[in-house]
Amino acid sequence: MSTAHERQGGAVPEVRLDESLMRFARLLRRCGLPVGPGRVIDALRAAGAVGITDCPAFYWTLHAVFVNRRDQREIFDQAFHVFWRNPGLLRRISALALPAAPFGAAPPGTPGPPEHVPETSRRVGEALAGAGRLPARREPPPEEAETGAAPTWSARERLRKRDFERMSAEEAARAREAMRAMRLPLPELPSRRYRPHPRGEKLDLRATFRNSMRRGGGITLARARRCRRPPAIVILCDVSGSMSRYSRMLLHFAHAVANDRDRVFSFVFGTRLTNVTRQLRERDVDEALARVAEAVDDWSGGTRIGHCVREFNVRWSRRVLGQGALVLLITDGLDRDAGEGLSREMRRLSMSSRKLVWLNPLLRYDGFEPKALGMKAILPHIDEMRPVHDLESLESLVEALGGGSMVARGSAAFR
Repeated sequence: MSTAHERQGGAVPEVRLDESLMRFARLLRRCGLPVGPGRVIDALRAAGAVGITDCPAFYWTLHAVFVNRRDQREIFDQAFHVFWRNPGLLRRISALALPAAPFGAAPPGTPGPPEHVPETSRRVGEALAGAGRLPARREPPPEEAETGAAPTWSARERLRKRDFERMSAEEAARAREAMRAMRLPLPELPSRRYRPHPRGEKLDLRATFRNSMRRGGGITLARARRCRRPPAIVILCDVSGSMSRYSRMLLHFAHAVANDRDRVFSFVFGTRLTNVTRQLRERDVDEALARVAEAVDDWSGGTRIGHCVREFNVRWSRRVLGQGALVLLITDGLDRDAGEGLSREMRRLSMSSRKLVWLNPLLRYDGFEPKALGMKAILPHIDEMRPVHDLESLESLVEALGGGSMVARGSAAFR
């Protein structure tokens, strides 16, 4: 299957469409998309039926074949425009120096290149470099760039301190593997229930009378001890547009926690609240996140924190907070409703939980100040606020939870 194109300035050499599609599929696979031989065959058949004379139709045909999750759209869009030679995008990606292209500027109907180059373009550039199309560009660590000296820490240490938003595809994969190995050893806390124990601190009168009746007389005192178990964990994760890069990584952490222990309840929210507890209990992380993507309709949209917290308080709080759960609220606090009704709902959530911890990726900035109205509404009702933007911050969170300092209700640090 072959075809020739013409563009302004002369003719372009003949290009084999089947070879180009297979190379494009390899590029998507290196970018992290699950592209197998079956999808390549489907793409060849679909492209043969649609043709490439109509660029928008060609784009959406390949999009329908290769993309099945929301978080794959941006990578596919950039890879398409780079591989099929969109000059408008190439001018914005300084790391990619591609030759002239058979496809000129994107015709109307095709999603155009972004106004600024997001971090995802780095994945596409590295994938092309790995394919031999481009020389790999080495980015020295900040210390090496500034001082000219060799780095003093290992690659693992650099990965721990790398911001999730700045990770390459390889670094993100290694970070996800590290999250999968994380364990959350929460300390056991006394519950309201008692169980029989020969040296228990409480006299069990019911068991004493039952034993006396069974034996027909003599009294043997039965004792009981208070049961102890780790508290339940409730995760409320913001998946709006401003949090999308972090929420994708943090859902891997939520999956690791949900598969490590019982009584973990997970919710995501943007403009509405979605319960994804059942989806994240799937053992395979890729299958679990695929089911989450199918269940969530407002991914990378706006944020209505007050509305979503109110829905949680009305519909779910009695079911999952009744036994003193630890609540992890993952959001940057940027609210489309400007904090309307949020303070009241956060107060109710705080009073219903054993401890309320706000995990905010914006704390990675040294000069961070909670100036947004949503942040100001959340701040008075939390027990602790911690950063959550890299592996080091997650490890610090796990260590604090395991030590018990964040589990027992204490004085709020920001009240």
